[in-house]
Amino acid sequence: MARLDELTAELGSGDQLHLARLLRTWAPLADISFADLLLCVPDRPDGEAAYTVVGHVRPTTSRSIYRSEMVDSTFAPGERPFFDLARQTGNIIDGGLVFQGAAPRIRTLTVPVRHDGRIIAVLAREFSPDEQRLPGELETTYFFLFRRLARMIAEGAYPYDIDDPEVEDQPRVTDGLLVIDASSRVRFASPNSVSVLSRVGVRQVEGQRLRVAGLSQAAVRTAFRTRLPQSEEIQFDDQTVILRCYPIVEGSELTGAMALVRDISELRRRDRLLLSKDATIAEIHHRVKNNLQTISSLLRLQGRRVVADEARQAIDESVRRIRSIAIVHEILSQEVADGVTFDEVVRPLMRLVEESLASPERPVRFELSGDAGELPSTVATALAVVLSELMQNAVEHGFASAMRQDPRVIVHFAASDTGIEVSLEDNGIGVPVDFSLDTSTGLGLTIVRTLVENDLGGKITIERGAEGGTTATLVVPRAADWDAREDLASDLGRIAHRVDPQ
Repeated sequence: MARLDELTAELGSGDQLHLARLLRTWAPLADISFADLLLCVPDRPDGEAAYTVVGHVRPTTSRSIYRSEMVDSTFAPGERPFFDLARQTGNIIDGGLVFQGAAPRIRTLTVPVRHDGRIIAVLAREFSPDEQRLPGELETTYFFLFRRLARMIAEGAYPYDIDDPEVEDQPRVTDGLLVIDASSRVRFASPNSVSVLSRVGVRQVEGQRLRVAGLSQAAVRTAFRTRLPQSEEIQFDDQTVILRCYPIVEGSELTGAMALVRDISELRRRDRLLLSKDATIAEIHHRVKNNLQTISSLLRLQGRRVVADEARQAIDESVRRIRSIAIVHEILSQEVADGVTFDEVVRPLMRLVEESLASPERPVRFELSGDAGELPSTVATALAVVLSELMQNAVEHGFASAMRQDPRVIVHFAASDTGIEVSLEDNGIGVPVDFSLDTSTGLGLTIVRTLVENDLGGKITIERGAEGGTTATLVVPRAADWDAREDLASDLGRIAHRVDPQ
């Protein structure tokens, strides 16, 4: 594919798109031809040319004759005369050439690739006749099918004029193949297709129309009508079969189709289990969030009965920390994923701090800029607690005495491939000039420092601004082992032991 982008001077964008579609959809062609396929682009529009291999696909139905990848290989002028002949005549050329030395003989069938009436490349089917087994009915039928599709390539009708990305459950030739005629009757069914259909109760399909055999033929009818590939999942109780139909057009006449079938019952069972698992995880997060809210409500009730101001303040701080963690679980309960879009966490945190600490006598404006992107849930939880503590400190200590004009706290995120930088800046009275985070004994800053350094593997600095106020800066590396770090409970346990060893 990279080579196509480098051939812009020789090929227009439409030609490149045509070749890109061919490369995306030619795996079945290699399988039914029992051979390697090479897509080769000439270095000149006419006459004898050199050819560059821009695509190589190996068959899954037989041995490949090439030990190394052929993409970016070149054939010198005259080295592949059948390529030139196919381009000049527009016909499929069946020939052979012999390599000298220990290499086996190679038989070549060359198909001109036509687009918008022009031959823009050639497709070579290459195999060793010395290593091929004697053809039986299956091999003969498959190769005849390949010749029909090759004629479509030479006429510009294949690949189909549709962008159809390959999906995980796409059937392959080895899963099962049916050859269908223009009247929707099955003319050939491979042994694997017979096995697939027998598992869903369809015992006899060859010689019958799919509907008569007990299969839906909606995909075949739609493919015949639109002359484009169509897929359909056919359900049989707890069994699921996917059928993909490729219409075959020769000239302007629809002559039949190739249909691939695959039993995807186990895949669909797994999908249902994953959906059930996702729903269970979402429910767990929802219940954790509800339990945390219940705990915070009980603590608030207890706080109202506490007489001592210091005890009431400690309970209020605990309530806010619990609610910070609950916010992350609330987001996880709404959309089950491995990560959390952290912007969805920060804004509720700001509202939480505003509701808990700000007042008409002490209004503080919170601002958010930048984007933290998506973070693992464990990282998001720890970072939510850290930001909550820093915002609380900014409001409680930065604006505790004389108010500044337009008091505000600005949180800024700068995310990159290597990590996240978070800065929290306020225009309050600022930390003392001789402030040091290493000697600070406050519980809030102890929690912040431990979580940043141990749980997030990052660094934090807190310093006085040049014109007053305080700036806290966190640098958190985007580590591959984020999920392997110790969890929040372990870090908080260490903090508790450090503050109160008893």
